[in-house]
Amino acid sequence: MSQEKITPLKVSDAVAEALERRILEGVVRPGERLAPERDLAVNLGVSRASLREAIQKLASRGLVRSRQGGGTFVTDCLSAALTGPWQEMLAGHPDLRGDLLELRRVLLAQTAEWAAARRTEEELAELARLADSLDESFAGADRKAQAYCDAAFYRALADAAHNVFAAHLMATLSRLLESDLTLTLSELSAAPRAFLLLRGQYQALFAAVRDKNPVAARQAALVHGDFVRESLAEALRSASRRKAADFRFAVSPSLS
Repeated sequence: MSQEKITPLKVSDAVAEALERRILEGVVRPGERLAPERDLAVNLGVSRASLREAIQKLASRGLVRSRQGGGTFVTDCLSAALTGPWQEMLAGHPDLRGDLLELRRVLLAQTAEWAAARRTEEELAELARLADSLDESFAGADRKAQAYCDAAFYRALADAAHNVFAAHLMATLSRLLESDLTLTLSELSAAPRAFLLLRGQYQALFAAVRDKNPVAARQAALVHGDFVRESLAEALRSASRRKAADFRFAVSPSLS
Protein backbone atom coordinates (compact mmCIF):
# COMPACT_ATOMS: atom_id res chain seq x y z
CA MET A 1 0.00 0.00 0.00
CA SER A 2 1.53 3.29 -1.11
CA GLN A 3 1.95 6.04 1.45
CA GLU A 4 0.24 9.34 0.63
CA LYS A 5 2.71 12.16 0.29
CA ILE A 6 1.81 15.44 2.01
CA THR A 7 3.22 18.53 0.37
CA PRO A 8 4.23 21.13 2.96
CA LEU A 9 2.75 24.62 2.61
CA LYS A 10 5.12 27.04 0.93
CA VAL A 11 6.31 29.89 3.11
CA SER A 12 4.87 32.45 0.69
CA ASP A 13 1.47 30.70 0.78
CA ALA A 14 1.47 30.78 4.59
CA VAL A 15 2.39 34.47 4.55
CA ALA A 16 -0.34 35.22 2.00
CA GLU A 17 -2.84 33.40 4.21
CA ALA A 18 -1.74 35.39 7.28
CA LEU A 19 -2.03 38.72 5.44
CA GLU A 20 -5.39 37.71 4.00
CA ARG A 21 -6.65 36.99 7.51
CA ARG A 22 -5.56 40.48 8.64
CA ILE A 23 -7.51 42.00 5.74
CA LEU A 24 -10.60 39.90 6.43
CA GLU A 25 -10.59 40.76 10.13
CA GLY A 26 -10.13 44.47 9.46
CA VAL A 27 -6.70 44.72 11.06
CA VAL A 28 -5.80 46.60 7.88
CA ARG A 29 -8.71 48.29 6.12
CA PRO A 30 -9.34 49.26 2.49
CA GLY A 31 -7.16 52.21 1.57
CA GLU A 32 -4.64 51.55 4.32
CA ARG A 33 -1.01 50.87 3.58
CA LEU A 34 0.69 47.67 4.69
CA ALA A 35 3.70 48.11 6.93
CA PRO A 36 7.01 48.72 5.09
CA GLU A 37 8.42 45.54 3.57
CA ARG A 38 11.38 45.32 5.94
CA ASP A 39 9.19 45.74 9.06
CA LEU A 40 6.49 43.39 7.83
CA ALA A 41 9.01 40.64 7.01
CA VAL A 42 10.47 40.90 10.52
CA ASN A 43 6.98 40.92 12.05
CA LEU A 44 6.02 37.74 10.18
CA GLY A 45 9.41 36.10 10.66
CA VAL A 46 10.03 35.47 6.95
CA SER A 47 12.42 36.59 4.27
CA ARG A 48 11.61 39.62 2.15
CA ALA A 49 11.61 37.39 -0.92
CA SER A 50 8.84 35.20 0.57
CA LEU A 51 6.93 38.31 1.58
CA ARG A 52 7.14 39.76 -1.94
CA GLU A 53 5.87 36.50 -3.41
CA ALA A 54 2.96 36.48 -0.93
CA ILE A 55 2.03 40.07 -1.79
CA GLN A 56 2.08 39.18 -5.49
CA LYS A 57 -0.39 36.38 -4.79
CA LEU A 58 -2.74 38.80 -3.00
CA ALA A 59 -2.33 41.37 -5.77
CA SER A 60 -3.28 38.80 -8.41
CA ARG A 61 -6.56 38.32 -6.54
CA GLY A 62 -7.18 42.04 -6.27
CA LEU A 63 -6.84 42.24 -2.48
CA VAL A 64 -3.87 44.61 -2.52
CA ARG A 65 -2.34 47.05 -4.97
CA SER A 66 1.28 48.19 -5.05
CA ARG A 67 2.22 51.74 -6.00
CA GLN A 68 5.59 52.46 -7.49
CA GLY A 69 7.67 53.90 -4.67
CA GLY A 70 4.57 54.30 -2.51
CA GLY A 71 4.08 50.94 -0.83
CA THR A 72 1.30 48.36 -0.90
CA PHE A 73 -2.32 49.25 -0.11
CA VAL A 74 -5.39 47.19 0.69
CA THR A 75 -8.12 47.52 -1.94
CA ASP A 76 -11.86 47.58 -1.34
CA CYS A 77 -12.55 44.71 -3.73
CA LEU A 78 -14.49 42.71 -1.10
CA SER A 79 -17.17 45.39 -0.86
CA ALA A 80 -16.78 47.13 -4.23
CA ALA A 81 -18.18 44.10 -6.05
CA LEU A 82 -21.46 44.70 -4.20
CA THR A 83 -21.40 48.46 -3.76
CA GLY A 84 -20.95 49.53 -7.38
CA PRO A 85 -23.91 47.72 -8.98
CA TRP A 86 -26.21 48.38 -6.03
CA GLN A 87 -25.45 52.10 -5.98
CA GLU A 88 -26.72 52.31 -9.55
CA MET A 89 -29.78 50.22 -8.67
CA LEU A 90 -30.61 52.45 -5.71
CA ALA A 91 -30.30 55.56 -7.86
CA GLY A 92 -32.73 54.14 -10.40
CA HIS A 93 -35.10 52.51 -7.91
CA PRO A 94 -35.44 54.67 -4.76
CA ASP A 95 -38.02 52.29 -3.29
CA LEU A 96 -35.19 49.80 -2.68
CA ARG A 97 -33.96 51.98 0.18
CA GLY A 98 -36.69 50.57 2.38
CA ASP A 99 -35.46 47.03 1.81
CA LEU A 100 -31.88 48.11 2.45
CA LEU A 101 -32.79 49.79 5.74
CA GLU A 102 -34.81 46.76 6.77
CA LEU A 103 -31.75 44.56 6.25
CA ARG A 104 -29.52 47.07 8.07
CA ARG A 105 -31.87 47.09 11.05
CA VAL A 106 -31.72 43.30 11.44
CA LEU A 107 -27.96 43.11 10.85
CA LEU A 108 -27.29 45.98 13.25
CA ALA A 109 -29.35 44.31 15.99
CA GLN A 110 -27.44 41.05 15.68
CA THR A 111 -24.11 42.82 15.42
CA ALA A 112 -24.84 44.85 18.57
CA GLU A 113 -25.83 41.69 20.45
CA TRP A 114 -22.62 39.93 19.45
CA ALA A 115 -20.50 42.99 20.24
CA ALA A 116 -21.95 43.23 23.75
CA ALA A 117 -21.09 39.59 24.36
CA ARG A 118 -17.70 39.44 22.62
CA ARG A 119 -16.04 42.85 22.71
CA THR A 120 -12.60 43.25 24.24
CA GLU A 121 -11.45 46.09 26.47
CA GLU A 122 -9.37 47.47 23.60
CA GLU A 123 -12.40 47.43 21.30
CA LEU A 124 -14.50 49.10 23.99
CA ALA A 125 -11.93 51.87 24.26
CA GLU A 126 -12.12 52.44 20.49
CA LEU A 127 -15.93 52.47 20.62
CA ALA A 128 -15.80 55.01 23.45
CA ARG A 129 -13.46 57.23 21.44
CA LEU A 130 -15.71 57.06 18.38
CA ALA A 131 -18.85 57.61 20.45
CA ASP A 132 -17.26 60.80 21.84
CA SER A 133 -16.31 61.92 18.32
CA LEU A 134 -19.84 61.23 17.13
CA ASP A 135 -21.33 63.21 20.00
CA GLU A 136 -18.96 66.11 19.35
CA SER A 137 -19.91 66.11 15.67
CA PHE A 138 -23.55 66.69 16.60
CA ALA A 139 -22.53 70.01 18.15
CA GLY A 140 -21.53 71.25 14.70
CA ALA A 141 -23.34 71.71 11.41
CA ASP A 142 -21.23 69.49 9.15
CA ARG A 143 -23.66 66.70 8.23
CA LYS A 144 -21.07 64.85 6.13
CA ALA A 145 -18.75 64.75 9.14
CA GLN A 146 -21.60 63.38 11.24
CA ALA A 147 -22.33 60.71 8.63
CA TYR A 148 -18.63 59.79 8.59
CA CYS A 149 -18.52 59.49 12.41
CA ASP A 150 -21.70 57.41 12.33
CA ALA A 151 -20.21 54.96 9.82
CA ALA A 152 -16.94 54.73 11.78
CA PHE A 153 -18.82 53.94 15.00
CA TYR A 154 -20.78 51.12 13.37
CA ARG A 155 -17.68 49.70 11.68
CA ALA A 156 -16.05 49.48 15.11
CA LEU A 157 -19.19 47.90 16.53
CA ALA A 158 -19.12 45.28 13.76
CA ASP A 159 -15.43 44.61 14.44
CA ALA A 160 -16.27 44.04 18.12
CA ALA A 161 -18.87 41.46 17.05
CA HIS A 162 -16.03 39.22 15.79
CA ASN A 163 -17.90 38.05 12.71
CA VAL A 164 -16.00 38.71 9.49
CA PHE A 165 -19.06 38.61 7.20
CA ALA A 166 -21.06 40.94 9.45
CA ALA A 167 -18.19 43.44 9.50
CA HIS A 168 -17.88 43.55 5.73
CA LEU A 169 -21.63 43.68 5.18
CA MET A 170 -22.00 46.57 7.62
CA ALA A 171 -19.23 48.46 5.81
CA THR A 172 -20.98 47.87 2.48
CA LEU A 173 -24.37 48.99 3.80
CA SER A 174 -22.84 52.11 5.34
CA ARG A 175 -21.32 53.05 2.01
CA LEU A 176 -24.62 52.52 0.18
CA LEU A 177 -26.51 54.63 2.71
CA GLU A 178 -23.95 57.42 3.11
CA SER A 179 -25.79 60.05 1.04
CA ASP A 180 -29.15 59.06 2.53
CA LEU A 181 -27.78 59.40 6.05
CA THR A 182 -26.42 62.87 5.28
CA LEU A 183 -29.87 63.90 4.02
CA THR A 184 -31.56 62.43 7.11
CA LEU A 185 -29.20 64.25 9.48
CA SER A 186 -29.85 67.53 7.64
CA GLU A 187 -33.59 67.08 8.10
CA LEU A 188 -33.26 66.05 11.76
CA SER A 189 -31.11 69.07 12.55
CA ALA A 190 -34.18 71.23 11.95
CA ALA A 191 -36.02 69.32 14.69
CA PRO A 192 -33.95 69.61 17.91
CA ARG A 193 -36.05 67.02 19.77
CA ALA A 194 -35.49 64.42 17.03
CA PHE A 195 -31.77 65.18 17.07
CA LEU A 196 -31.68 64.64 20.83
CA LEU A 197 -33.48 61.32 20.42
CA LEU A 198 -30.87 60.20 17.90
CA ARG A 199 -28.00 61.13 20.21
CA GLY A 200 -29.67 59.26 23.05
CA GLN A 201 -29.93 56.15 20.91
CA TYR A 202 -26.19 56.11 20.26
CA GLN A 203 -25.53 56.56 23.96
CA ALA A 204 -27.91 53.73 24.90
CA LEU A 205 -26.30 51.39 22.40
CA PHE A 206 -22.79 52.17 23.60
CA ALA A 207 -23.82 51.77 27.25
CA ALA A 208 -25.28 48.31 26.56
CA VAL A 209 -22.08 47.18 24.83
CA ARG A 210 -19.98 48.68 27.63
CA ASP A 211 -22.05 46.85 30.27
CA LYS A 212 -21.90 43.57 28.29
CA ASN A 213 -25.68 43.40 28.07
CA PRO A 214 -26.55 41.66 24.75
CA VAL A 215 -30.32 41.92 25.28
CA ALA A 216 -30.18 45.68 25.90
CA ALA A 217 -27.77 46.15 22.99
CA ARG A 218 -30.10 44.34 20.60
CA GLN A 219 -33.10 46.37 21.78
CA ALA A 220 -31.20 49.66 21.51
CA ALA A 221 -30.16 48.77 17.95
CA LEU A 222 -33.74 47.90 16.96
CA VAL A 223 -35.06 51.18 18.36
CA HIS A 224 -32.36 53.07 16.47
CA GLY A 225 -33.02 51.11 13.28
CA ASP A 226 -36.74 51.90 13.36
CA PHE A 227 -36.02 55.57 14.05
CA VAL A 228 -33.60 55.82 11.11
CA ARG A 229 -36.05 54.12 8.73
CA GLU A 230 -38.88 56.47 9.68
CA SER A 231 -36.63 59.55 9.64
CA LEU A 232 -35.21 58.74 6.21
CA ALA A 233 -38.68 58.14 4.80
CA GLU A 234 -39.78 61.56 6.06
CA ALA A 235 -36.55 63.19 4.81
CA LEU A 236 -37.12 61.75 1.32
CA ARG A 237 -40.74 62.93 1.32
CA SER A 238 -39.63 66.44 2.32
CA ALA A 239 -36.96 66.49 -0.38
CA SER A 240 -39.52 65.29 -2.93
CA ARG A 241 -41.97 68.03 -1.92
CA ARG A 242 -39.28 70.69 -2.23
CA LYS A 243 -38.26 69.38 -5.64
CA ALA A 244 -41.86 69.42 -6.85
CA ALA A 245 -42.34 72.96 -5.52
CA ASP A 246 -39.15 74.15 -7.23
CA PHE A 247 -40.30 72.56 -10.49
CA ARG A 248 -43.71 74.24 -10.31
CA PHE A 249 -42.04 77.58 -9.63
CA ALA A 250 -39.66 77.11 -12.57
CA VAL A 251 -42.40 76.32 -15.12
CA SER A 252 -44.98 78.82 -13.88
CA PRO A 253 -45.44 81.76 -16.27
CA SER A 254 -44.16 85.03 -14.90
CA LEU A 255 -46.74 87.54 -13.79
CA SER A 256 -46.81 90.73 -15.76
